[in-house]
Amino acid sequence: MRWRSTTDQADAMLGTGHNNTLYAAGWTISALATIAAIVAIWMLGI
Repeated sequence: MRWRSTTDQADAMLGTGHNNTLYAAGWTISALATIAAIVAIWMLGI
């Protein structure tokens, strides 16, 4: 087991904002696509 030092915690925090932004964007696109599919099925009566 490797002990964490204060430098490891600071390094772990670098660049996390970018990954979180991509993660949120992916979920947003997925949600919009799902809603669009539901509305299309509802409107077309399929």
